[in-house]
Amino acid sequence: MSTTSNTHAAVTPPEARRRPGLPALGLAGWIGLLILAAWLIAAIIGPIAITQDGTPMGEVQIFGPVSAAHWLGTDYLGRDMLTRVILGARYTVLVALVSTLFASGIGITLALLASVSGRWVDACLSRGLDTLTAIPSKMFALIMVAAFGSTVWMLAITAAIIYIPGAFRIARSLAVNINAMDYVTVARTRGEGIGYIMREEILPNIAGPMMADLGLRFVYVVLLLASLSFLGLGIQPPDADWGSLVRENIGALSDGSMAVVAPALAIASLTLAVNLVIDNLPGRSARNGAK
Repeated sequence: MSTTSNTHAAVTPPEARRRPGLPALGLAGWIGLLILAAWLIAAIIGPIAITQDGTPMGEVQIFGPVSAAHWLGTDYLGRDMLTRVILGARYTVLVALVSTLFASGIGITLALLASVSGRWVDACLSRGLDTLTAIPSKMFALIMVAAFGSTVWMLAITAAIIYIPGAFRIARSLAVNINAMDYVTVARTRGEGIGYIMREEILPNIAGPMMADLGLRFVYVVLLLASLSFLGLGIQPPDADWGSLVRENIGALSDGSMAVVAPALAIASLTLAVNLVIDNLPGRSARNGAK
């Protein structure tokens, strides 16, 4: 009886022995995920549910305080700030998300190609993207905006181009190590093609670290787009993202009005939520404890 019990305990996988409770993401990670989901829902559903831009119908109160009618006060035109923040989420969150997916997707694809191809392909891709990295990100963004305008799609494409090299470098450093493993050599011996090795052998083994990099890159894109809008080069009126809302209401900064504090807090909560999720990804705490 004892021997059987000990044998069963020895072969039980770690997942089966995990104590009940929250999944491996952790409490802080779930809090960050809820905040992130709330902003994503606001970005998608907000413009559909809200039919007006917060323009007052009656008496106008510029930089009005927090009240039952205006939970976050009013802006420099007397518009409801809660409405403006929710409407601004579609540009801050969705544009940053699209840019990040493009940047990481293209960067990872090029990194996989560089790792499994010959030395010349690797060198050309690496040196070409290093050239792009040599240009400061904000300077490159200013050049693109000056040349092609500050439309929503141009801002998304510009942010994606800026962060492709960073995603490429991290993915390539991981993919090169995986490419040297024995099971990849066995796959080549079986006659598997480059596409199979990239898709089936290397990509699944770098997916975890690249998911963490995806979150960090999303934060970088959010801050880049917000800084461009704060300079007046991002989303143009009458539309506005959170960076534009800070710039528009900067006159209320000396009074501490919620018109300038609310969009700044929105940016901070979004970046904090992403970092909480990244720091609590399954397996990350175990890796940090092993260091």
